[in-house]
Amino acid sequence: MFKALAEPFRHPFPEIELQKGSGGRKPRAKARNVSGTVGRIWSYLARRKAKLILVLFMVVLSSGLALLGPYMIGKAVDDYLESRRGDFGLFLAGLGLVYTLYSVTSWLQNIWMIEISQETVYRMRTELFTHLHQLPIPFFGKRQQGEIMSRLTNDIENVSSTLNSSAIEIFASILTLVGTLGVMLYLSPLLTLLTFLVVPLMILGMRWITRRTGPLYKQRQNNLGDLNGYIEETLSGQRIIKAFSQEPRVIRGFQERNEAIRRSGFWAQTISGFIPKLMNSLNNLSFAIVAGIGGILAIRGAVTIGIIIVFVEYARQFTRPLNDLANQWNTLLTAIAGAERVFEVMDEEVEIKDEGSSVKLDHVDGAVSFSHVSFSYEEDGDTLADITFEAKPGEMVALVGPTGAGKTTLIQLLSRFYDPTGGLITVDGRDITTIQRQSLRSHMAFVLQDSFLFQGTIRENIRFGRLDASDEEVEEASKLANAHAFIMRLEGGYDKVLETGGSGISQGQKQLLAIARAILANPSILVLDEATSSIDTITEIKIQEGLQRLMKGRTSFVIAHRLNTIRQADKILVLKDGRLIEQGPHEELLKENGFYSKLYHGQLRNEDM
Repeated sequence: MFKALAEPFRHPFPEIELQKGSGGRKPRAKARNVSGTVGRIWSYLARRKAKLILVLFMVVLSSGLALLGPYMIGKAVDDYLESRRGDFGLFLAGLGLVYTLYSVTSWLQNIWMIEISQETVYRMRTELFTHLHQLPIPFFGKRQQGEIMSRLTNDIENVSSTLNSSAIEIFASILTLVGTLGVMLYLSPLLTLLTFLVVPLMILGMRWITRRTGPLYKQRQNNLGDLNGYIEETLSGQRIIKAFSQEPRVIRGFQERNEAIRRSGFWAQTISGFIPKLMNSLNNLSFAIVAGIGGILAIRGAVTIGIIIVFVEYARQFTRPLNDLANQWNTLLTAIAGAERVFEVMDEEVEIKDEGSSVKLDHVDGAVSFSHVSFSYEEDGDTLADITFEAKPGEMVALVGPTGAGKTTLIQLLSRFYDPTGGLITVDGRDITTIQRQSLRSHMAFVLQDSFLFQGTIRENIRFGRLDASDEEVEEASKLANAHAFIMRLEGGYDKVLETGGSGISQGQKQLLAIARAILANPSILVLDEATSSIDTITEIKIQEGLQRLMKGRTSFVIAHRLNTIRQADKILVLKDGRLIEQGPHEELLKENGFYSKLYHGQLRNEDM
């Protein structure tokens, strides 16, 4: 029975322990590089070295004053017992001054440390956010948005909380320990040795506890990030969840993740909760030893009453810093776990930097060429294989094919979200790998199937295409996109504030705003990804008119599933299983009676049914 009761304390969170069996071994989750993480946090703190030195000076001063008070009391007791008189007024004034200075130095160190810690986490948060915007697209495709947000908020906040208080308390506790030990040895080596009898028990207890709580705090942070990601995902997909009546399944998924947090948090807090109980018990044991044996020594004249009083207080001061260290250690473990997760993102490789010889394009005509281009997301097979075609300036090129044929991947290669694994892509005859990414993308504009709008005014959302555009240019772009009329019917017009995602206006109106944004950007190369899907007929006509104005004189790549919308394309690229199997104008492809012809006539039959 006792073995069964003890089992949870040996394996409080089984899924993160080493597991043995026929299936092999599973590694235990734990902090990978504690010293490296602490060192990186210090590199941020060191930027305020002068203020940090002041804080440390105040910590040293307050620790010294904390030691001076009990020593003065013991000395006063011995003086009174020897002479039966003393200047208590002067003693009380001196003692009051010591504790007043102690309070002032403690207050100053806290204020200054808060300032340093807030600036530190400000820098960390800014650098993390900046780094996120330098990471390649695949990074975001492999992670939940909520999990990334958790690192940017919760994990950095844990670092902030620790730096605000725990860091100073840990340093002060260490100083107090060293100072107390020095004074105790000076007053009575024997009583010091007796006081130290409980230290091995403290060390063993702390080691047993922290070896179990460290992995648990790291696991709790990971579980919290997973839960945040799940919440963000389910809130974003509320319409789909309700449309398919999947609320029970989603709630079960939440409960599973919430249970994981509860379990890791329960065991982390339960085991770490033994620390104050252990310290209080050992503190009382130390007090009993010092008081009992010290009393015997005082009777025999080996020590004075004042020294016993000082030792009793110092014994408490000696175990109190250990208690504080134990309590703050748990907070420190949480902060280190959070900092590790932050630095994990910061250590992710940024989008491949442009070569030193990369050029910035001031003007692009729009001539695009793919020559035997291949690409693979994974090593087990090509997503695109041997793609070759040319697009002349101002041509409309349509991309058609089944889902998964590689249409979107081809566009991502052109915009250098990915680089090809083989072949050559050129713009105006120049290899795009020799063009600065930002420069290349500044000459491109995208109108996607699901246009994203930011929280802000309609004017700000359109101006996102070119931030230095005037109000007149914004309105002119809206007129060309057939968006001006509906904007003026809205309350507030161009100054109407949209919520994130553009809630409050229709999908068609979002598309018109996206077209206006693209017109304002004045690109040389345009990408349209099924921009008129799921739109009513009247709105589609307006969008098509806006798109025709937008595409005029620009090289346009149109991803389309409805083939009747791209019959006027100068060139149609037919993709299947990552290969370019047909290309040419609409009429020529129909005459070939190939895959495109079958797709086109198949859609016509479906529309007639």
